[in-house]
Amino acid sequence: MTIDNPMNLLTWRTDCMLYYAEPTLAYRPRAGWIGGNAPEYFDDPANPVHEGDRAYLFYLSLIHPYQPERMISIFIPEEYEDYLEHNIYPDCSIKVLEHPASTESGKELYTNTGLRKHHISNGEQCSDEESADQPFLIKMGGTPRMLQSEEYYSAQLKEEGFSFFFQVDEDGYPDTLLQEDASYPFGYGALYIYAQIGTAEMKHPVAGFWQFS
Repeated sequence: MTIDNPMNLLTWRTDCMLYYAEPTLAYRPRAGWIGGNAPEYFDDPANPVHEGDRAYLFYLSLIHPYQPERMISIFIPEEYEDYLEHNIYPDCSIKVLEHPASTESGKELYTNTGLRKHHISNGEQCSDEESADQPFLIKMGGTPRMLQSEEYYSAQLKEEGFSFFFQVDEDGYPDTLLQEDASYPFGYGALYIYAQIGTAEMKHPVAGFWQFS
């Protein structure tokens, strides 16, 4: 689902879009997937994800809300201590990659075995106020629902012209998403994605920070 008027979500921030994870959406539109294999786009060695000695695991892919021919994919370091230590922009080791829309790969190059693949439903628009007490996998636009409110998390992002784009919240995981004995990737927390958002375009999505309760 693409958004015709982003002003309410990303400028006035009176509204937001909520997305949910479901085991199967065989007969319903979907906005992406969490768990499973990475997009086929990353099978090409010309589109590497690993960086030096740092190996990454696939987390999720979401169809870009304003450019349906593109996707936003998130990869997390294989080592939890790595992204626990490097958790705030500009030293956040989580990767947010924008790329051409792609189907899921048949190869398990980046697969996180702790997550069972779930589809991400199309976004449902609601007022930002109504979203305050609702569980969700992804909240796009509106104001972020923070687990910790310290200003240092977003200080440099704001200095460099970034503002809140969306968050992925583990409170919205369905019971079927995690494999038995698997840990929550973000410690039952949330990941916050920021971008440079103007009146005519949205560009450079980055991992701003992540928090856990």
